[in-house]
Amino acid sequence: MHDAYEPVPILEKLPLQIDCLATWDDWLLVGTKPGHLLLYRVKKDAGADNLFFLNTGTNRFEVTLEKSNKNFSKKIQQLFVVSQYKILVSLLENNIHVHDLLTFQQITVVSKARGATLFACDLQQSSSGEAKLRMCVAVKRKIQLYYWKDRDFHELQGDVTAPDIPKSMAWCENSICVGFKRDYYLIRMDGRGTVKELFPTGKQLEPLVAPLADGKVAVGQDDLTVVLNEEGVCTQKCALNWTDIPVAMEHQPPYIIAVLPRYVEIRTLEPRLLVQSVELQRPRFITSAGSNVVYVASNHFVWRLVPISIASQIRQLLQDKQFELALQLAKMKDDSDADKRQQIHHIQNLFAFNLYCQKRFDDSMQVFAKLGTDPTHVIGLYPDLLPSDYRKQLHYPNPLPTLSGAELEKAHLALIDYLTQKRSHLVKQLNDSDPFTTSPLMEGTPTIKSRKKLLQIIDTTLLKCYLHTNVALVSPLLRLENNHCHIEESEYVLKKAHKYSELIILYEKKGLHQKALQVLLDQSTKANSPLKGHERTVQYLQRLGVENLGMIFEFSPWVLKICPEDGLKIFTEDLTEVETLPRDKVLNFLKDGFKDLAIPYLEHIIYMWDETRPEFHNVLIQLYLEKVQGLMKVYLNSLPEGQTPVAAGKESGELGEYRNKLLSFLEVSSSYEPERLISDFPFDGLLEERALLLGRMGKHEQALFIYVHILKDTHMAEDHYHTDTVYLSLLRMYLSPPDVHFLGPIKMELCEPQANLQAALKVLQLHHSKLNTTKAINLLPANTQIREIQVFLESVLEEKAGRKRFDQVLKSLLQAEFLRVRLLVNNLTLPAKDSLTFEAVFNVLKQGTGEYPVFLKHVDVYKAPPSKRAVCADWPADPVRCDWPNS
Repeated sequence: MHDAYEPVPILEKLPLQIDCLATWDDWLLVGTKPGHLLLYRVKKDAGADNLFFLNTGTNRFEVTLEKSNKNFSKKIQQLFVVSQYKILVSLLENNIHVHDLLTFQQITVVSKARGATLFACDLQQSSSGEAKLRMCVAVKRKIQLYYWKDRDFHELQGDVTAPDIPKSMAWCENSICVGFKRDYYLIRMDGRGTVKELFPTGKQLEPLVAPLADGKVAVGQDDLTVVLNEEGVCTQKCALNWTDIPVAMEHQPPYIIAVLPRYVEIRTLEPRLLVQSVELQRPRFITSAGSNVVYVASNHFVWRLVPISIASQIRQLLQDKQFELALQLAKMKDDSDADKRQQIHHIQNLFAFNLYCQKRFDDSMQVFAKLGTDPTHVIGLYPDLLPSDYRKQLHYPNPLPTLSGAELEKAHLALIDYLTQKRSHLVKQLNDSDPFTTSPLMEGTPTIKSRKKLLQIIDTTLLKCYLHTNVALVSPLLRLENNHCHIEESEYVLKKAHKYSELIILYEKKGLHQKALQVLLDQSTKANSPLKGHERTVQYLQRLGVENLGMIFEFSPWVLKICPEDGLKIFTEDLTEVETLPRDKVLNFLKDGFKDLAIPYLEHIIYMWDETRPEFHNVLIQLYLEKVQGLMKVYLNSLPEGQTPVAAGKESGELGEYRNKLLSFLEVSSSYEPERLISDFPFDGLLEERALLLGRMGKHEQALFIYVHILKDTHMAEDHYHTDTVYLSLLRMYLSPPDVHFLGPIKMELCEPQANLQAALKVLQLHHSKLNTTKAINLLPANTQIREIQVFLESVLEEKAGRKRFDQVLKSLLQAEFLRVRLLVNNLTLPAKDSLTFEAVFNVLKQGTGEYPVFLKHVDVYKAPPSKRAVCADWPADPVRCDWPNS
């Protein structure tokens, strides 16, 4: 509790019993039981300080009775001053009267309101500043509604029937809250007078409804008070709980003042606090004239409640740690904007700090989040999150609470939410050129001036908090592209927590690949490590890219040694970073240290990545050849004496596999350089491979010689070559074979080749359509019998006759089409000669036939526009032509 008001006696031992009060400015109206109306002027004693900055004990007032109207009325029941209109509204002898506020001359009497027992006025200020006065009057079980205009009250709408006689009522925006003997009701001013029952009045006989400054109403239920809006909905979580049943109430933000039977009690709605109890002799009435002017009266005494200066109240509230109320008062101070902002910010910081000390961590962080307080000062509230040297520079209003266990975890979770919000805000401003400032929690404490530095502290703190609360969030934080974690500090805490997987992510994002790969190597052999094995190293190396090629070559050997198949994936995985590695350097690296992997690497880049550069194709052939030669030597030595080797590629085991690969690659690849490779092949074996190389070099006769006269495999010769010149060479090789030295220095014992007429005749029969007939017959020996080439000749003649018949049919069809189209043209109207363009005739014929006529394929394509020449392409010329003008 603290002192918010000082009670100052204004009238003492008044001989007349007071029945009602009203006030405005420096004036006080007192209505007495005999019907006298007393007007007092209450002025601040000139020797006292300014009203707003009064100190306790210095309040003195000069009270003067300015006017006494003994014949005002026989019975004064209620008074209400409307200073804006200079009128006094009163309930006199159960009727509504309006008097001039300066002369007390009667202005009007609301005749319809005869028999009234209660009234309530509501003065509304429009956006333009114009005041609008409304009044509701209780007449038995009717509620009458009026508005003030042209110095008189006029009916606002029809009367509203009430369930009982109103005992208390007040306006609530566009509703009226009415208290009856047993219940409260809400009457809506919606034109229909909708009535809503609220709740019972409680044990007290007299209901209490008091208007609040924000348009709501305070409604009493015994010793409780609830706040309702115009819908009748309670707006406060909890009711105000008085020490006794209030008989009257007045709202003086942020305070609500209640008159109790033995004293006046002052409380706040938010937060719900008992602020002050003022003992007075049987108070009954309370009235006010705006802020800072409050009068309380008993039957024969009047006191003025003078507010203690806001500055004094704030000082007391801060000592009592009532920061929410102190904030409300600070916003009401009549200081300069800058001073007001500074004090409000200071109180908010103290409030947030106090919430933290009360272990209301979420509430504390929510307040800090709205402030511009340096986040490092908030982080400093927690143990072991800031570097010790910097933490020692921070100061706080009070000692910090000791946290551990569940409390510490709860505190960390609240800090995480706060830091995440601050981080998001900072990241958006990271590249701003505006100067960056934060305010200290305590004056004189250093603050961080750099956004990047602050982000580094925030990210590192988030990392530590995640390690304490939710380890699963560490990896996502470290993977952020704009992660600013301090490397050394983060490295320390991750190692301390044995979070090596997360440490790898930190190193990778910071570009510390050497450290990351060394940790992977060290952890790969530890039994309980999550990084045990080589898989993470393979994945890491695959992502490094060409700029870290040296590092890849440095850390891949241990993987290639223990698991060559997985190690090769470092260079063959379908990732952009892997595919763009320099293949020549990778190949040389593999050839130097892991030669067995060079072949699968080359196979991958050629077959999967469509590598076409000759050097890679050449090397693959050389490696195949080297492999085959080594295996062939073992194979030949293992053969029993006199047994001949099997056909090429039919060998068992690795030899057959690699020789098949070599033969297939020599046949399908078009990128290798046979001229460079042929010298690598032996002269005493691998003749099938040599034949393929000779064929690729264009030396078909030498290749055919190998197939026909050395390997004696006519099928292979025919399968590998399909051009007419090669078939003529094959015929020549069968009919007129060269001598054995034709191939050059072959280190094999060869018999002189012999002519093979039957094989030549078979070639004629099977491939007659691919041979030049004349040249083929000229190659045959002069003594060849006609019957030997009868099948060949019959096949040739049959083919020629078929071709002739096809050409004749095609010519007839074209001629018929031409005649049909010419007839069609004769029946159509063509454009004039000077506009006879290709497009014109094209469109006319299209309209007439519904299709593009074949005739157009006979026009002079060279005089047609380029866009139409495609229509005419590849058609035989016709003697009938259409000579089109140039378009």
